[in-house]
Amino acid sequence: MDWQQQLKGDTILWLLGEDSPGVRYLALRDLLDRPANDGELTTAREQAHREGPIALILKEMASDGYWVNPGHGYLPKYYSTVWSLIMLAQLGARIELDQRLEKACRYLCDQSLTSNGQFSTTKTASGTVDCLQGNLLAALLDLGSSDPRLDQAFEWMARSVTGDGVAPMEEKAAPLRYYAGKCGPGFKCGANNKLPCAWGAVKVMLAFSKLPVEKRTRFIDQAIATGIDFLLGVDPLSSAYPSGWNDQPSGNWWKFGFPVFYVTDLLQNVEALLRLGLGSDPRLKNALDYIRNKQDAEGKWLMEYSYSGKTWVDFGPKKEANKWVTFRAAWVLKNLGSS
Repeated sequence: MDWQQQLKGDTILWLLGEDSPGVRYLALRDLLDRPANDGELTTAREQAHREGPIALILKEMASDGYWVNPGHGYLPKYYSTVWSLIMLAQLGARIELDQRLEKACRYLCDQSLTSNGQFSTTKTASGTVDCLQGNLLAALLDLGSSDPRLDQAFEWMARSVTGDGVAPMEEKAAPLRYYAGKCGPGFKCGANNKLPCAWGAVKVMLAFSKLPVEKRTRFIDQAIATGIDFLLGVDPLSSAYPSGWNDQPSGNWWKFGFPVFYVTDLLQNVEALLRLGLGSDPRLKNALDYIRNKQDAEGKWLMEYSYSGKTWVDFGPKKEANKWVTFRAAWVLKNLGSS
């Protein structure tokens, strides 16, 4: 069956509209699978990097490769280096199309990556946390970074999930240990009352899913298996994962938006699992039905979670049909058949 039969309207035609070159570029590349040398894709890709959100964010970059303030780049949310690079990656920006991105990626690794491979909110290993680690590794791969330090960062992330060779946080003299944020194996997080955090798990799994298979080590394979068991250990639609401070899961699981920072939604959870080859897993059925049913009669999805006024670019008002969100949902439905 043609995957577009899941859509209720002329979704693809709408996404290809000239009014949003950034979405048009992503739709041609990721929904229609145009080859890299396709003329229409080339034009859209160049236009997306020359104008619109990618160009606007890069214009704000300092010449040294950072945004707002020099240093590790976690603050201020959501304008600083960390968030700008995460957003640029989700917009489809690529190093080979703008060399400023290579400088920014190198600057981030210089300033935020510790010697043991932890991306940090503070420059020290104690500032490591799953959502940041996963977000930045996924973003750097999407941007096209080939920094050799990423290998160690992936290895730390894998070991932090499995616990292999990582000491408890009380063993402060250990060369590799857990901390107050990343406090234990299996996605345990201090921000989730030391319980496994599904938001962090989704980011970690998304990053692993984008790593070429030939670069997966034994520890990475083990971490992926752990993550799949965790994320599919409940019905993803229920999002009934451990919630350290509340009796119920965050309502943000069911609010689709763009961009996606450390808050996670059902779409990104399913995306990570699809990228890992689980599209035919029956445990995803309810989540996929929910995603399909959220489209309106014209085959469009609404902006339900927004960072408007909080970062460099606004991507549309809430409760209205949104091309960026629709692209995310369409990607999930399209990639069921390729999982």
